[in-house]
Amino acid sequence: MNDIQRVGIVGSGTMGHGIAHVSALAGCDVALYDVDAARVDAALAKVKANLDKGVEKGKVAPADRDAALARLSGATQLAALAECDIVVEAIPEKLEMKRQLFAALDTIVRPGAILATNTSSLSIAAIAEGGRAPNRVIGTHFFNPVHIMALLEVVVYDGTAPSVLDAVLRWGTRIGKECITVRDFPGFATSRLGVCLGMEAIRMVEQGVASAEDIDKAMVLGYRHPVGPLRLTDMVGLDVRLAIGEYLAKELGNAAFEPPPLMRKLVAEGKLGQKSGEGFYRW
Repeated sequence: MNDIQRVGIVGSGTMGHGIAHVSALAGCDVALYDVDAARVDAALAKVKANLDKGVEKGKVAPADRDAALARLSGATQLAALAECDIVVEAIPEKLEMKRQLFAALDTIVRPGAILATNTSSLSIAAIAEGGRAPNRVIGTHFFNPVHIMALLEVVVYDGTAPSVLDAVLRWGTRIGKECITVRDFPGFATSRLGVCLGMEAIRMVEQGVASAEDIDKAMVLGYRHPVGPLRLTDMVGLDVRLAIGEYLAKELGNAAFEPPPLMRKLVAEGKLGQKSGEGFYRW
């Protein structure tokens, strides 16, 4: 399979515009799709703002910023992704929504195009089911913020073609990521460990073991984590992690992933973390 040059992204939120940013900066032609033009415009503005910040910090040359922006376009029709070499979906973590999207993309993209999902925990095989060419489906789990975080977790299921994996690994290196390859198993490598740690940290707050701030400080200073599990939960979104925890508890048959009552209470109160202004911390 040839190297990836034309990249399509479905979903212009935090992850979508981050993937667009790194792809365009690496020299790929990028089409960023969302259902609403206002969302697309906001995402393109965010990419520009982040590139401008990179220029200010001396990490991005002005000419490279300008070239990246010239390679980036917005779209509100899936047909705009027809000639892409890879299409990455970055939509909400809802299996049926992803399956429907992949079925639609199957009828639009060219033969040989790769269909990638940014899911952090859902089954790649289940997403691929029903498609006309399930062997071209693969997981590409990016981390937030995409233009800063170095890791790309590449997830393969039994049906993923080896040539698809090879092409995605080359693309991952091109866009500046350190790639790991993981089998399609609930939670993969990162979410399985990270969510388990986060749920236990929430139980510790619930039990009065220590404050959220001190639990996080223990992991940052004692284990050299870049950010503590409770602050990270706030950054990801309590609602997002709650859904992942429920899914992993069911799929793995392991109560360690079951969201604690405190987490359910905060979500019910709308305290979702950074995006709502309050979770375990005030933002």
